[in-house]
Amino acid sequence: MAGRAGGATGRPPLTERRRAETRMEIAEEAVRLFAAKGVAAVTADDIASASGVSTRTLWRYFRSKEECVRPLLTTGLELLTEHLREDRGEHASLAEAILGVRYDDDATPRLRTLGDLLLLCRDEPGLRAVWLEAHYDAEATFAAVIADRTGRPVGDLAVRVEAGVLNTAMRIAVEDWALRFDAAAGPSLAETVRRALRMVDSVEKR
Repeated sequence: MAGRAGGATGRPPLTERRRAETRMEIAEEAVRLFAAKGVAAVTADDIASASGVSTRTLWRYFRSKEECVRPLLTTGLELLTEHLREDRGEHASLAEAILGVRYDDDATPRLRTLGDLLLLCRDEPGLRAVWLEAHYDAEATFAAVIADRTGRPVGDLAVRVEAGVLNTAMRIAVEDWALRFDAAAGPSLAETVRRALRMVDSVEKR
């Protein structure tokens, strides 16, 4: 999930921010090259050269050329979980808490890149694996947040199911948005995610 969640406080150190910026620059160049040439035709050297870094530096950040796209897939999820940890149980459910998050949908170039990437994930097994792994990790984070909010063990079945339902709803919402991204009157990413979460919230309240 992309977009910047509102409500976060504090800023990471400069070196950490610069590292994150470099990772994102590499991710954006990787997607551009993958979309233009296909994943198989692109090498790590190609991505490093396009990003203005050495191949050695690229391998310090990523385990494979496919994993270079991971920052585009995880930034929104990381900002969201940061916001949820600050929620302090103000909302009855995690779905309601997520619905209360504000998103910036004005980063159009990056959203375009994310949309291109998600479309590539449909046909490129290596990229799809990175996308699914990102959500597998996010699900564990959601479970930890739910456990903290409810006082239940993180391994509790109900905690894991709730985390899985939320995580799946968000993944499907982002994928659905990517398919409709070029539609002239298509809903924004934030609107699509909120619609999916309202479906989850309505089921939880039945």
